Amino acid sequence: MTTFAPSPMTALIDSTVRYDLAESTCPPVRLGDLAEPDELAAVPMGYGTTRGDLALRELIAARTGVTADQVLVTVGAIEAMFLLAQAVCEPGDRALLVTPCFPPARSVPEGLGAKVDLIKASFDDGYRLPLEEITAALGPHTKLVSLASPQNPSGVMFTETELRDLLNAVRRRAPQAVVLVDEIYRESSYAKTPVRPSVATLSPGLVTCSSISKAHGAPGLRIGWLTVTDPALYTQLREAKFLTTIACSNLDEFLATRVLSRSTEILADRAAFLAPALDELRGWAAKQQVEMVVPDGGPLCCLRLPAGVDVPAFYRRLAELDTRVAPGSWFGEDDRIFRVGFGHLPADEFRTALENLSAAL
Repeated sequence: MTTFAPSPMTALIDSTVRYDLAESTCPPVRLGDLAEPDELAAVPMGYGTTRGDLALRELIAARTGVTADQVLVTVGAIEAMFLLAQAVCEPGDRALLVTPCFPPARSVPEGLGAKVDLIKASFDDGYRLPLEEITAALGPHTKLVSLASPQNPSGVMFTETELRDLLNAVRRRAPQAVVLVDEIYRESSYAKTPVRPSVATLSPGLVTCSSISKAHGAPGLRIGWLTVTDPALYTQLREAKFLTTIACSNLDEFLATRVLSRSTEILADRAAFLAPALDELRGWAAKQQVEMVVPDGGPLCCLRLPAGVDVPAFYRRLAELDTRVAPGSWFGEDDRIFRVGFGHLPADEFRTALENLSAAL
């Protein structure tokens, strides 16, 4: 029987706190900013297509460098990850994950019966890609190599050189493996920092996933996607989607198209919001002598409590202040390390949340 490990991260959507620094989204877009009531009334509630709406796929293709026929629209990035793991991993196969990572990246292949090899990136090394350790762990039974760039929870982005070196290692040691790069935070930048290009076209053996949930602030629209440049794998994934969700919601696809049509404005607004929040967080960390890995993208980053701090007591005191962060154990890290989301709270509430962190320390 297929079983999936329970995840403490479900607390993010199943329970609320007053000052939530565990959340990792940008300020949400509003429905009224995307469409007028009469436009919504005209959206047909029939089936969509398995591939996804063509106009939506064209917008995704334009921002990732692939063609519309190489885009598969999914129910959020989580379905994208599930479909790929299901397509390439049979029970007993091996999946290699770079951690710390988004918990379902691990629990999905494990639940499908794959053996998971965890290669840990280090806080002390700035969460750079541990290529030597990855290469040593690769083998002929490795069918999936999974990582995120920018990473969740650290926001660290890998360079194209690092990813090319990884692809070369996979070709040599695990030629049947597919490399998944989760790019869900790629378009989330700070101030006028340019968005780095997608790596979707680096290799036919590389697949990317993303969604409009994080950078665009639209997690309520359950729309994500895969970019797949291998035609045979694309066909396999399209069939797998048909056998699970058939198609995405027409209404979600319509609104996601509006989001991406206004992407320049939406991303610029959020970049302007994130920049001062990140600066404030960096100033707070320096004042409190809390170590921090500065992110390259995304409304999130990792901090480490000073040595000697009573870690369980820190989390208890934080809970008493109706405040939470995301503990490292959610992602395969030590709980002395925690993730802070700096894009979710309004500026005044974010400042109060940081004061609560100081009090918990």
